[in-house]
Order: sequence, then C-alpha cells, then structure tokens
Amino acid sequence: MTASPWHMRPCPTSRRRFLQGSAAVAGSLPWLTRPARAAGQVNVYNWDTYIGENTLAQFTEATGIEVRYDLYASNDELFGKLREGNPGYDVIFPSSNFVERMVAADMLLPLDHAKIPNIANLDPAFTDPAFDRGRKHSLPYFWGTMGIGYRISAAGDTPPKGWVDMLGGDRFAGRMAFLNDSDVIRITLKYLHYSLNDKDPKHIDEAAEALIKAKPGIKAFAPDTGQDLLISGEIDICQEWNGDILQVMLEDDDLNYIVPEEGSLLWEDTMAIPKGGPNLENAHIFINFILDAKIHGEIATEVKYPLPNKAALEYIPEEDRDNPAMYPPEEVRARCEPNIFDAERDTLMEKALTRVLAA
Repeated sequence: MTASPWHMRPCPTSRRRFLQGSAAVAGSLPWLTRPARAAGQVNVYNWDTYIGENTLAQFTEATGIEVRYDLYASNDELFGKLREGNPGYDVIFPSSNFVERMVAADMLLPLDHAKIPNIANLDPAFTDPAFDRGRKHSLPYFWGTMGIGYRISAAGDTPPKGWVDMLGGDRFAGRMAFLNDSDVIRITLKYLHYSLNDKDPKHIDEAAEALIKAKPGIKAFAPDTGQDLLISGEIDICQEWNGDILQVMLEDDDLNYIVPEEGSLLWEDTMAIPKGGPNLENAHIFINFILDAKIHGEIATEVKYPLPNKAALEYIPEEDRDNPAMYPPEEVRARCEPNIFDAERDTLMEKALTRVLAA
C-alpha cells in the first residue's frame, strides 16, 4: 500500500487502512506533554490498515521510542499467533469479544491506569463496558457499526432499508457481497428478528438455510473487501464495516451507508497488553500517546471510524461529527448489539458458515 496525503487516499483494501507514510519523519509536536525520553522499542501488532499517516513517526519523535509495527487481518489470526506464545508483542488491538476470550485464556496483563493519564479523555460511555469491567485489561481505540454499503443509482427511487433488501428477495441478485466470516450468520439472525448472540442451534440453522437460499444471488463472500467491489462497480450492495464504506464514499458520491432497520452489530476495537511482551513500560507510553486528544483525533480523521475519546472530538472535521453514518443517533444504536463471547455459540456459527460456503 502507498502513502498518501490525508485528502488524497488510495482505494482502501480492507476494513482498516494502513499508510506506510506513518514511518515518515514527523514535525515537532508542541501540543503533547512529553514524557521523559525513553529508550528502546515498542512492538505493536495491529489490524491491517488502522493507523494514521504520521502516527508512528510522531510517537518516536515525541518519546524517543522506536516502533516495530506488524499487521494482522483478523481477530482469529491475532489470537492464534499469541495463543502459541507471545513472539514479542507489547501492544495489540483485539475486538471486544476477543478481549473476553483472551482474558479467559490468561493472555492479557492488567493495565496500570496510573501510567495512562489520558484515560481521562474517554467518553464515560466507554469506561465500564460489560466485556471488561473497569477497563482492567483494555482501553477503547475505535467503535462502530456493521451495515450496508450500496450504490445510490442502482437503488433508484427506493433505497435499501435493511437486511431484507439483501436476503429477502432478488432485487440485487448477482450484485451482492457478504463477509465470509461468522458475522454473516449474526446479521442473518438479525434479519430473522433474533438476537445476533442467539445460541439456539435451531435458529442458527435457520440463519444458515436463509443464506443458502439467497446464495444464488450472492456474487461473493468477500474477505472484508466489499468496499473495493462496490467502488469498482462489480457489485451494487454489500455487508461491510461503517469506516470502510465511509472511506470509499469520499471517492464516489454515488455510494451510501446505512445501519439496517432490523439492527446490526455494534463493535469496539481496543488496545491491550499481552503477557510476555518485553517492553511493558513502553507499551503503557504508547497507549497513553494514542489517547492524546489531538493524536487520536488525527487518526480518526484519516481512518473514518468513530471515536470513544471525548476530548478528541474537537480535532475531527465537523462534517464527521455530524455524520449519522459515522456517529449514529441513539435510536439507531439501540437497535444494535455487541458480539458477546460464547465459545459454544461461536463454534455453532463457524460450523454454520462452513455449511453455507460449501453449499
């Protein structure tokens, strides 16, 4: 992937956009309260495409700490690599349901909040989530929704309103894409008016059958690249993450994003410290740096995901703050649910997905 100015982005290639320019030399950072110059390195393992253009260079310039920055494409990849033994990472970015899973597997260290004073910048709504009470093991990075991206001209006078437009008929037959992970089972449960955390095997089977029925009209089960298929014109509608669609909407004003009327997935990605990392002090410094209001605001301006950092909101464009696709109103959020970790249910969903893909 290539670096680009903030307002001249390449087509994103996944849910989160990485800019190699983050390794560029940053200017001075007068807004930061500089810690004492630290030695050594911090080893960061983050989602593919999920950082600002200059963030890592700014961190090194501000702290003296070099950054080794590796990428992964899914929570499963992250979990699998660290489950075999931490190869040396200091900071990771698991989604909320995987925080629960990693705590249960004794893979995360408790955070020392005294070393992360920028916790004070957080919106109170994000300070005591059910998946990590008191934020003992994680701090929020970004949050958002899963929904529908679509081409306005293809929808005509009747824009889509929900999952029913993709799963309940042949309106977009041959021009649809879904994610090829178990979240497609979850959103189909919402289409069927069940909870996306439903663990009834009959309901999960019903969701699989609904997808198999719709499969002749589905062009692709895509590995988190529905936005690329959409902007290239290969499809007209897709299941995707809000930030991915918001990014391509900046490149093509014929695209739009909605949260389906049946409801959807409400997600949160976090920052955590895995057991076995060699640079514990620097890990805390890095997390505190990200939660600096201006730094976090700059990252959000680039990646187009909603902030859990209340103090950072003043550093993002007004059109982003006022965009309901990015910051949905409370009545829309009320229709959505977080994905709650449940090993037995998640196994059933993975088996259902395998059956759908093989059908």
